[in-house]
Amino acid sequence: MSEDRGRGIVSGIDRRRPGVRWSLHLVQGVLLLATALIGLGPLLWTAKGAISPTQDLLRDPLRLWPSSVRWENLAAAWTELRVGHYLLNTVVLVGGSWFVQLFVATTGAFALSVLRPRFGKLVYGAVLATLFVPGTVSLVALYLTVLDLSLVDSPWAVWLPAGAHAFNVLIMKQFFDGLPKELYQAAQVDGAGSVRLFLHIVLPMSRPILAVVSLLAVMEGWKDFLWPMIAITDADTQPLAVALPRLAETAEQNQVIAGMLVAIIPPLLLFLVFQRHIVRGISFTGLKG
Repeated sequence: MSEDRGRGIVSGIDRRRPGVRWSLHLVQGVLLLATALIGLGPLLWTAKGAISPTQDLLRDPLRLWPSSVRWENLAAAWTELRVGHYLLNTVVLVGGSWFVQLFVATTGAFALSVLRPRFGKLVYGAVLATLFVPGTVSLVALYLTVLDLSLVDSPWAVWLPAGAHAFNVLIMKQFFDGLPKELYQAAQVDGAGSVRLFLHIVLPMSRPILAVVSLLAVMEGWKDFLWPMIAITDADTQPLAVALPRLAETAEQNQVIAGMLVAIIPPLLLFLVFQRHIVRGISFTGLKG
């Protein structure tokens, strides 16, 4: 049994040989280094470009270190390009989208998994069917709907469509299905209604999956470009992802890259802070397989 548990590409007997063991360590180290370079390379290049003179970026863009460090690029991007203003717009849009997605995913999954209405399977199938429809196909219909409701150039034009996210409902329902049904039954025997069952039983046990859905919602909203560009035509209220390509036409290249660095930092910090909850939630939903 112990031999079966250690079985892989290299057998347990071969692993005990010094030459094989050192070769495995070398291969693992090379793969780990290559993965780190692939993942961190773009981030490091962005950080380098943000503090480099524009001439360095034009003459030798792959240079590992700038000829002179220009920390003032960050301040110039913040003031001259108004990166701080567009960053605030992004936070407002992403915060509203996150709340709407979380509200729809939790309440929808609770209804399908716990309340189980008569036509729940039919509704669930219809929700899953939307996963096969590319988002770009419905852009025209979505824009016409937003236009008819007079929501263009308002945050609601971004917040409300964000709630129609079938994947969040899917993984949230999978998590709710794995919770002990005895807790629901005991709470209902004690006289707990649907609202109390949702707020005091289900949500407190759902923190890992709430962290996963929150990260997915924030990441998607933070990098979303096409729909905010269509729904928000007022340049002063656009998010950073939409404003930076427009500013790149006239601004210095190093200032634009400095703005990109500012845009990268918040979601990166968010992931580092909540990574334990995110990994735990992914393991519970089975997404890793």
